[in-house]
Amino acid sequence: MKNKIIYAFVGCLLSTSAVGMGEDDPIVTKVMIDQLETRVVDGDDPLVLEAQAWIGKDLNKFVIKADVEQVKSETHELELQALYSRAIDPYWDFQLGVRQDQKPAPDKNWLVIGFQGLAPYWFEIDTALFIGEDDQVGLRFAAEYEWMITQRWVLSPEFKFNIYSKDEETRGIGKGLADSQLGIRLRYEIKREFAPYIGVNWNNKYGNTATFAKSEGEEVSSTQIVAGIRAWF
Repeated sequence: MKNKIIYAFVGCLLSTSAVGMGEDDPIVTKVMIDQLETRVVDGDDPLVLEAQAWIGKDLNKFVIKADVEQVKSETHELELQALYSRAIDPYWDFQLGVRQDQKPAPDKNWLVIGFQGLAPYWFEIDTALFIGEDDQVGLRFAAEYEWMITQRWVLSPEFKFNIYSKDEETRGIGKGLADSQLGIRLRYEIKREFAPYIGVNWNNKYGNTATFAKSEGEEVSSTQIVAGIRAWF
């Protein structure tokens, strides 16, 4: 994988953000960069991208999700998802597709079955079941809430965790609850489509995932100061 994959991916997404023409149900696109940030850690600070893009109509869309982490221009984590998304409710989409983990090695492919939408009280939910090619099963749950302090200042807490059905030592994954991330970000919306932010992440690993991390000399828990941008087009 080439260096600076984060910027290349963003550029690729932006190059596709054209709006199709139609009368009643036009084809539309959106690119959402949820996080493009630097995280301050002990050692070299990683650069992280979490983004998604979609193209389609009201009911049916094609969605791409990306989760990338680089350290010193070297890609340490790369996860891509390609999904068919269908609206099943005004606030919920059912999603089906594939996920590929290219980093860390070895590569791994998954079937994805998920839901994304707004829960009561306007919590943004993104959850999925992953079925791996070696009978590994994973569950991911992510929730985010946006609190409008003023018309421009937004406080956004979020929570994410991963659960797996069995140990996979080559990838540092343990059975059961593997890891969690709790974060809070304060952003200033220069305009609705572009907002710099600062925040804090608290990361934890559990069970055999923590054991595998310790054996590799990695931290089991950490606190990270983050700074980045959120944008959509």
